[in-house]
Amino acid sequence: MQRILASLIALTLLAAPQAIAQDATAAVEPEGISRLDKLFDDLKRERNEAAAQRIANFIREEWTQSGSATIDLMMQWSAKAIEEKRYDVALDFLDQITVLAPDYAEGWNRRATLHYMMGSYAMSMADIEHVLRLEPRHFGALSGMAAIFKTYDMKEPALDAFQRVLNVYPMLRSAQEEVADLAEELAGEGI
Repeated sequence: MQRILASLIALTLLAAPQAIAQDATAAVEPEGISRLDKLFDDLKRERNEAAAQRIANFIREEWTQSGSATIDLMMQWSAKAIEEKRYDVALDFLDQITVLAPDYAEGWNRRATLHYMMGSYAMSMADIEHVLRLEPRHFGALSGMAAIFKTYDMKEPALDAFQRVLNVYPMLRSAQEEVADLAEELAGEGI
């Protein structure tokens, strides 16, 4: 039933492509800097952990804005399905989102997260790579990449990925701890 529903939604959306068209340009401030770029600049400079977390939350909110009410609704449906552990239903919605809005990084990121939750690490990594092509500063996707590397005990690539997270979000405590732990482990292996 869920596949039929997803197919009907997809057919409806295909009949009216302008309804799902995204505005690829972010809101621009007078200086010509997008809101998202300004938030990332603020995140990189912020040295207070709580303030950095608030900025990161604003960035996450920006990422969720697809520019399409239909895509936003499908993202809500996928989140509800994930919450209810109906992963096949969530995957159907996320597959449709990536087809209908291929430049919407958060659709790919949500699907990467779902694949990770399902233990499909190769598929998760493929989606993460797509996210990072669209938004190289996506600290969530970079953290997911690092987690997959750690799962396979690939310490050096995991360390590199966590360092990339810190280049974007220096005050992310979990990434700081991971970098310290991995660096210590790698130093110990070199002895």
